[in-house]
This record gives sequence, structure tokens and C-alpha cells, in this order.
Amino acid sequence: MKHSLLALLLFSAFNVQAAPSQTDRQQLEQVVETFRLSLINKDKASFMRLLYSESIPWIGVVKDKSMNMIEDRGDKVSKITPGASAVKFIDSIVSDTEAIEEKFDNVRIDSDGDIAQVYFDYNFNRGDYRSNWGQEAWQLVRTTQGWKINSVIWSMEFNPQKPPKKSP
Repeated sequence: MKHSLLALLLFSAFNVQAAPSQTDRQQLEQVVETFRLSLINKDKASFMRLLYSESIPWIGVVKDKSMNMIEDRGDKVSKITPGASAVKFIDSIVSDTEAIEEKFDNVRIDSDGDIAQVYFDYNFNRGDYRSNWGQEAWQLVRTTQGWKINSVIWSMEFNPQKPPKKSP
């Protein structure tokens, strides 16, 4: 009995996960919303203020199903997005003539008050066309200027349907 109680206490000590404070949760949810709105509004300055630095890791991973689909069409694709960066991403959004929106579902937030992870399912839309989707994870750090995104990684499943043709 004594050993069982000790084992339970040790197991509990290593599996305790503190939920983020209400303040941290609200601030982190605001980072997600600001990110979303910066894409919709094509607002590079707002987007860049969310980042810890311009050179944070920014890594997309193409799902095998999409790799096969692209290769079956005779095109080449890298499993990991080569040369991707947050700056290139927002520049492509700002220069795109289509309306852009990244929609987030099933958002999960974990934080100890100084570091955080935000994890969610996403859909990336150009106009009414859902171009890709997957899961995305951010790591964030709380600085004296507030929460900043320190890395972004996501998986990509590409839409097998071509986007609709634009009317002349």
C-alpha cells in the first residue's frame, strides 16, 4: 500500500499540467485573432509585430497524400517547404489579389505564463476556394512587449480540385 501511494504521488508529480491563467488564455487568443485579421486585412505591420523575430522557424510539411497527388500530375514537390519564412508568407498574402483567410478550429492552448503552445486545425482559403488544410502549431514566448510567436510548423493537405476560373 505504501509503495502504491508513493508511485501515485510520483506519477501525479510528472503529469501535472497547469492550465494557462485566464489572462494568458485571453492574450494568446488575441494573438490568434490578430494573426487571422492581419491576413484578411493584408496588414504586414500587424503581422510582423506578432513575431519574436523575422527569422523564426517557419516550416510547412506536405502530407503524403498531397505529395502523391502532385507527383502523379508530373510536378515536383518538396516534403518540407524550402526557404519558407514568415516574411515571405506575409509578403505573398499582401501581394495576392484574392481575399485570403486562414480559419482556425479546435484551438488548444497550453502555457506556464512565460512560454506557450497554440495548436489548432486550419483551413487556408483564397476567396471561396479552400486551397489547403491541416494542423498548425505555434510556440510563443512572453516578452516585455507581450506574447510573441517564436516558431510555426504546419501540415498541408492540398485541395485536389483546381480553383474555379475567374470571370473575365
